[in-house]
Parts: sequence; C-alpha cells; structure tokens
Amino acid sequence: MKEVPKITKEKSTLGEKASDRLTKIAGSWGFIIFFLVFIFVWMGFNVYATSTNQWDKYPFILLNLFLSCLAAIQAPIILMSQNRSSVRDRKREEYDYAINRKAERQNEFILEKLDTIEKKLKK
Repeated sequence: MKEVPKITKEKSTLGEKASDRLTKIAGSWGFIIFFLVFIFVWMGFNVYATSTNQWDKYPFILLNLFLSCLAAIQAPIILMSQNRSSVRDRKREEYDYAINRKAERQNEFILEKLDTIEKKLKK
C-alpha cells in the first residue's frame, strides 16, 4: 500500500505573510467602516473648510487619486493571498483524497477477509 502524503507547513516568505495580513485586515467590516469615516471626514473638511484651508476642492481629485492608488496596490496583494489559499486548499483536497483511497483499500481488504471467513464457515 502507498503511504499517505503528509501535509507539512511550508515556511511563508515575508511578502506572503504581509499579503495574508493585509487581506485579513482589508476584508473586514472594521476596515470598511474606518475607510467610510475617513472619506466622509475628508470630503466634509474640504467642503466646509475655508477656501484657504481646502487642499482638495469639490471634485476631490486628490481623494480619487488616493483611492485609485490604494486599489491598484491592494488588488494584486489580495490576489496573491487568494492564490496561496487556493494552493493550500488543493493540497488539503489531495491529502483528503489519499486518505479516502487508503480507507477504501482497507475496506476492500476487510470485505475480502469477511468473504473468506464466511466461505470457511459454510463448509
């Protein structure tokens, strides 16, 4: 019988750990609420501030640039984390499949033994 492969924890690189942490943070309600508050404060300050204190007037071009840059940086990092997650899931599925095949072979072996015992008892 073949040995069942063992799943070993692979060492993650610094970039992989960072992408996993960022994904965990950026995918939370806390981050979404914080970011909505940040955007409303930004817009509120720039709409109601005096004309000398405004640094980003109404169309909020600087805010749009900031949000675009954030999305451009976050998207590939989140995708890297998802790819790592899918690799881990695939390894887990392969391991589960190997376990199921081994259990199936053992069940077949037991059934063969039971058939042999049954035949001997009928004699």
